[in-house]
Amino acid sequence: MTERRSVTVRVPATSANLGPGYDVLGISLDIWQEVTVERAEKFSMHQEGEGSDKVPTDKTNLIIKGCERAFAMANKKVPPLKYHVVSQIPFMRGMGSSSAGLVAGLLAGLALTGLELGVDGEESLLQVAAEIEGHPDNVSPAIYGGLQMGLHTGERYYTQRIRVPNNMQCVLFIPDEPKKGGTEKNRALLKPMISRADAVFNLQRLAFLVSCFERGDLKGLRLAMDDKLHQPQRGVIMPHVFQVINAALGAGACGAYLSGAGPAVMAICEGRGVILQEKTKRTEERIGQAMVDAAARIGCPGRAFITYPTQIGAHVVRADPPLSSASLHRFSPFRATTAKF
Repeated sequence: MTERRSVTVRVPATSANLGPGYDVLGISLDIWQEVTVERAEKFSMHQEGEGSDKVPTDKTNLIIKGCERAFAMANKKVPPLKYHVVSQIPFMRGMGSSSAGLVAGLLAGLALTGLELGVDGEESLLQVAAEIEGHPDNVSPAIYGGLQMGLHTGERYYTQRIRVPNNMQCVLFIPDEPKKGGTEKNRALLKPMISRADAVFNLQRLAFLVSCFERGDLKGLRLAMDDKLHQPQRGVIMPHVFQVINAALGAGACGAYLSGAGPAVMAICEGRGVILQEKTKRTEERIGQAMVDAAARIGCPGRAFITYPTQIGAHVVRADPPLSSASLHRFSPFRATTAKF
């Protein structure tokens, strides 16, 4: 195992459930968290961007938890580490900020220790991350990118990639205020038992949704994103949810749903490569404005952002010493200014 002095990793935001796929589906978005971890004389953590004034900087931070788990897996003592975090991912908005932090910490710790995990047929990183999270819907797209469908057999987690149409575009409504009580409190709202009718309702729509993505039929998502297992219950404490969903659909969205445990709402529309598309056929700005206006009418101020799915999951940006051998080189990543949401 080759130990390293420092490593920089990048992990995408994720949006889970997609309506009927509760604890099953998640998609990665072109919104990123970048974490640099290096060996130091004493522990420190510096955070920039989204949530920098709210995320803890002690050992309860999921980046630190993930990194320390990786050291434990390698049977190595955790040295003093210096963490530098730059995040675009809105904190506590249902966009996978906790999963991104956890995966970033695990990946950074693995690179620092030099520990290599089984991949094909094992998916060891997925097993560790999903075990900590308790479900695979956010961590699987954070690790692998794209739209992922996960399950647990009672022994281990599995995930498979679902095709995402090239013309898919995402419009996010992000409330100014985070969800109240966090994800666990929101989970407590859900019924421990459901009726057969509700189970069938979601099964029908989940199957239809997967078929729509595989066939590239985004317009069919209007029928596929209804849910009876979690959105109605969460809508009780987040009254903006259905107002925003209905506004997005009315403005031309193909589908819309509560992102994860909320409070963000994500709408899906056609139009990737919008610069080359006739303005009269572009709907993303109209959808975003309709979402913002609908939420404002019931006292839920927020902002709308346009983004896209990404097929790229968690990855190492740079390391010292590098991952490549002296005779094999990698292109340095394109460095763009980190936008603040």
